[in-house]
Amino acid sequence: MRDLFHSELDQLAERLQEMCGLVGAAMGSATRALLAADLRLAESVIAADVQIDEAQRELDERAVAILARQAPVATDLRVVVASLRMSSSLERMGDLARHIALLARLRYPHTAIPGDLELVFAEMGATAQRIASKAGRVIATRDLALAAELAKDDDALDDLHRQVFAAVSSDGWSASPETTADVTLASRFFERYGDHAVSLAKRITYLVTGDVDGPLDPAVSAG
Repeated sequence: MRDLFHSELDQLAERLQEMCGLVGAAMGSATRALLAADLRLAESVIAADVQIDEAQRELDERAVAILARQAPVATDLRVVVASLRMSSSLERMGDLARHIALLARLRYPHTAIPGDLELVFAEMGATAQRIASKAGRVIATRDLALAAELAKDDDALDDLHRQVFAAVSSDGWSASPETTADVTLASRFFERYGDHAVSLAKRITYLVTGDVDGPLDPAVSAG
């Protein structure tokens, strides 16, 4: 009976890892659609978001069933609670990828991002994909050092976000109000994506240490 219980907990982790793969792929495709004005790719991201929503619903139902049947305590309870919170963060990350795809679709056949910011947004997309991939490994390994790296990746996204705002606030910015709004929104979507990944990393820290507000830096945890 205990083996079955632990198998159910393992399945929660596996489903979370699958969600990481889905949100990473969604953000990668959404970024390409945004930069290339690829309508078909944008539509595919928008349509595929239902898979992420369904994955969250299924995982949450499993977690609630485990709580009802097993009444877990201590570490096992933390696993279930953290899984519920992480699935919510991943679902929101999927929504943010969808928002970017919607922006690409809205501006088709034109691109929403001006040429002088394409490299910045390409780097945002690459960083976001790296974050999703690393989040999957963090869930699989519960490695606190790897979880701390997610915070650094989020800092990188924040820096890119600030670059975008510096560009649109500069005297040399001459794009239309519509383009300015598009660029600002898109940048904000990437920045929020990173924030949710940090939230996920904090849940892993909670799962391992039991400390709700524990630092993401494992060196600080050990101090």
